[in-house]
Amino acid sequence: MIIQPDGRPREDEVKRSWGPQTNRRTTDKGVLVFMNVRRDVALVFPGQGAQQPRMGAGLYGSEPEFTRVMDEFFAASGATGARLRDMWLSYRPGPDFDDCSLAQPLLFAVGVALALAVIARGIKPAVLVGHSVGELAAAAVAGVYGITDAGQILAARTTAMAGTRPGGMIAVATGVARVTELFGGDLAGHGLAIAAINSPRQTVLSGAADVLADAERTLLIAGVAVYRVKARQAFHSPLCDAASVRFGELIGSIGFRPPTIPIRSTATGRDVSDDEAVTPTFWANQLARTVLFGAAMDELFTAGNYVVLEAGPAGGVTSVLRKHRSVRSGANVLLPLLPTLSERNSLDVFEESLSAAFECVN
Repeated sequence: MIIQPDGRPREDEVKRSWGPQTNRRTTDKGVLVFMNVRRDVALVFPGQGAQQPRMGAGLYGSEPEFTRVMDEFFAASGATGARLRDMWLSYRPGPDFDDCSLAQPLLFAVGVALALAVIARGIKPAVLVGHSVGELAAAAVAGVYGITDAGQILAARTTAMAGTRPGGMIAVATGVARVTELFGGDLAGHGLAIAAINSPRQTVLSGAADVLADAERTLLIAGVAVYRVKARQAFHSPLCDAASVRFGELIGSIGFRPPTIPIRSTATGRDVSDDEAVTPTFWANQLARTVLFGAAMDELFTAGNYVVLEAGPAGGVTSVLRKHRSVRSGANVLLPLLPTLSERNSLDVFEESLSAAFECVN
């Protein structure tokens, strides 16, 4: 199959692969879909690395529910709320924008605000999926805790991570087996951990800054493409073990509730149970656990057909999902709720994706 530069299959190739009997059409947004397939809506929330300056700012003041949630989160964040808002709305926020103390609360808030705006427009998601801190956003949307508690939770996460050794993450364009082989079968011995398995062809490694620099050289020499995740901390690695314990202690007094919308956990690869949802350490331990995003989404796509609404900057998670066989065939559909940094107005993209989503599910 011939794939276009943006990762989508060329239309004539897709049509040929469907065969002559397929009931198909192209939505107003140019999305090729099976029209005889029932679809539910999945909201997917990105994690660290997806952040962009002014992400969603075009909706602020224009989309009532989005605006309400953002303002409520900033108010709930106490003394740091004003700085978070200023950095979010800045055209040039500076290098600190990629630190978890700024990037993660803003990704969380924008994701929750987008999701609740979608629900307010009449689209009810059947399932929520979050990558890393995105899973905390999914929990808020599912009613596990409110926006006021969310401000405390994100502040606690930042406090817990403050004492960790400087590090980062790199995305590697190959699978776990190949990565492990390149380091002699002993990633831990090289100071590395598998932070995320996003697909059979994308693995994210985590580690201290000096260790990652050596790993990057090893991978490039082997001809494996690598790019730096926009992060200053080695999330989802043993370097976060102490932070996850501290995080659990800091949020232990919060009253967590069972989810009202199913959450497909990328920490376990299955739905979050009611017992897990009300246990603070379940959410805290996520800091050091591998993100099983690929497995979670693969099982979701195997079990049903979905319109996936990306609750964050375009490409944060859907850049990986575009390559999934069921997406390339048109059975599952991806729609961004926000543009990329260089693209059009946020409100235009939001409206167009909602319109396309209604077409796909009705």
